[in-house]
Amino acid sequence: MKITDVRLRTVKNENELKLKAYADITFDECFVIHGLKVIDGQKGMFVAMPSRKMPNGEYKDIAHPITPELRQEVTDVVIAKYSEVMNEEVVAAEVE
Repeated sequence: MKITDVRLRTVKNENELKLKAYADITFDECFVIHGLKVIDGQKGMFVAMPSRKMPNGEYKDIAHPITPELRQEVTDVVIAKYSEVMNEEVVAAEVE
């Protein structure tokens, strides 16, 4: 299974210091997962899977990789896309 597309929406809200972006990933051009979060945590950037708040207040992932290898691939691809988008925004700001 290959990641064939990553779409990113950066977060510009000053109240959201840790949440940097939302991502949608497509696998094999036929299956998409919406609502991944790019978060700047204490140990660096990571990708949180889409989740839902349960009645007891706990959050449960709606979809998530089963293997550590796929989780790492998802993280690497999404963080790379985030870095690319942020670099483009910096270049665009310098041009203005």
